[in-house]
Amino acid sequence: VQLVESGGGLVQPGGSLRLSCAASGFTFSGYAMSWYRQAPGKERELVARIPSAGGSTNYADSVKGRFTISRDNAKNTVYLQMNSLKPEDTAVYYCDAHWLLYNYWGQGTRVTVSS
Repeated sequence: VQLVESGGGLVQPGGSLRLSCAASGFTFSGYAMSWYRQAPGKERELVARIPSAGGSTNYADSVKGRFTISRDNAKNTVYLQMNSLKPEDTAVYYCDAHWLLYNYWGQGTRVTVSS
């Protein structure tokens, strides 16, 4: 099982980034997918979640209206489009796959929002 995040980097406040998470080794279309983040000195928090078949999504209040989660089951990939980035969005972003008692994590990709 592998979840490989990419797309992180350094961006100025107000900028945009698109994170990707490529999955392999399990039936991607059967899993709900989520993005979490962990800032220095803080606990990991849920950013966004999308069900296995797409459709209804959930977001943390802090990112509503700025971030969009989506998935392409044909490509086994989940995305996080991040717009209007703020310094407080600085964190390591992790991809998570979840189904019943099964839960897989990626290694994370670092996002730094700074001028």
